[in-house]
Amino acid sequence: MASLNSKRGSAERFEELTPQQIVARLSEYIVGQDEAKKAVAVAIRNRLRRLQVSEELRDEIIPKNLILMGPTGVGKTEIARRMAILLKAPFVKVEATKFTEVGYVGRDVDSIIRELTENSVRMLRQERIDEISDTIAGKVVERLVDYLQPLPGRPAPASGDDPEEAARRRQKHEDALEQVKRLRERLRQRIRSGEMDDEKVTIEAKEGGNNMMQVFSAQGMEEMGMDLQNLFSNMTDKGKKKKRTTVGEARRILMQEEADRLIDNDAIVREAIERVELAGIVFIDEIDKIAHREGGSSSGPDVSREGVQRDILPLVEGTTVITKYGPVRTQHILFIAAGAFHVSRVSDLIPEFQGRFPLRVELESLTEEDFGRILREPKNSLIRQYSQLLATDGVELQFTGGAITRMAAIASKANAESQNIGARRLHTVMEKLLEDIAFEAPYEEPRKIRIDKAFIEDKLGSLLKEKDVAQYIL
Repeated sequence: MASLNSKRGSAERFEELTPQQIVARLSEYIVGQDEAKKAVAVAIRNRLRRLQVSEELRDEIIPKNLILMGPTGVGKTEIARRMAILLKAPFVKVEATKFTEVGYVGRDVDSIIRELTENSVRMLRQERIDEISDTIAGKVVERLVDYLQPLPGRPAPASGDDPEEAARRRQKHEDALEQVKRLRERLRQRIRSGEMDDEKVTIEAKEGGNNMMQVFSAQGMEEMGMDLQNLFSNMTDKGKKKKRTTVGEARRILMQEEADRLIDNDAIVREAIERVELAGIVFIDEIDKIAHREGGSSSGPDVSREGVQRDILPLVEGTTVITKYGPVRTQHILFIAAGAFHVSRVSDLIPEFQGRFPLRVELESLTEEDFGRILREPKNSLIRQYSQLLATDGVELQFTGGAITRMAAIASKANAESQNIGARRLHTVMEKLLEDIAFEAPYEEPRKIRIDKAFIEDKLGSLLKEKDVAQYIL
């Protein structure tokens, strides 16, 4: 974004990703749902395109917000979350039902943008720390070495020493210094390798007196956009104090201290807000729960649901929210709403709300074939996850094609006979299947375990004969 009138700042990171490339990257983690991935990819690409049009039209082009419809566990949240990770865009997921009965058990809708801004600042700050980590890591190691083994001071010359005595004193100091230098070098190597992380060290560091204010602010006054950290900054002791801790914790404290010294927090806040305004993504789940159901009463819960829609509407239409980092405009934040809509319909939402979500995509229920692909294909597939988990205890799992097909069939059957929870059913199948192995590991010797159809019948066969398989497989 920096290349286009400074307005291009945050989009630069995904500038070269075409919609086809975005879909391809999403497909590395999400099986099927091509229509939903395509719609999201186009919506994301259009944000970049907007920044390249003439300035007189740029602010007139608003995001095409989406509603994703489909049962739980089919990938609605995962599509939005993976998109945010791919683009390194500020992202927040909220549940629409949390904003009912504001002032009693609900939340202020402006907290959505405050949380999004907080995430953006945290993400950008971590990026800056990562950029300078190699530089500050060396300084931190040197500081720890100084605490653990300081260099000996040069002895003051004694009055009346003859030249030979002075030479002996200098030589003794040089020998001691050389010995300390060798010891310090060994300490450097041990600190870098993490070998000393659990050993104790006394350091001098700034007091973390603002921690309580951070917690209190996040839970209470932050909802009003107040920053208690700044309010009470002059009341806390900024001086350094001695602290006894482990080397590992001391390294974290000193890394933070060195980063604070080098990082321009004001610049981070400015860029973080710009990222939110130009690239922020808000995912609102359970949007169907706040729809006014056909035939519902004109008072009570239905009025509360409609009130939540009207509260959220200004954020989607475009407003300015005051955060502790400054005002944030929401005009060009992308909102993705999602819901199962198995009881209510999109048309049950108020017309103004529907109008701000012009794109609607229905996600398909997962089939038995989809379950098999989910087990095998994604980069983060369950088979890879469980294989690497148990590999840490010396257990090598080998899954056959027949086993994968059988697990997919079990998950599909459980969903059909009980509540359809989509791909989440595979987690419970895998847990039940590998329960004994996970409990008994580690074994005395490394072990290879073949997971085939016979193994599955042995572990789950008796359960599959039960009429209500979902009673045992969630």
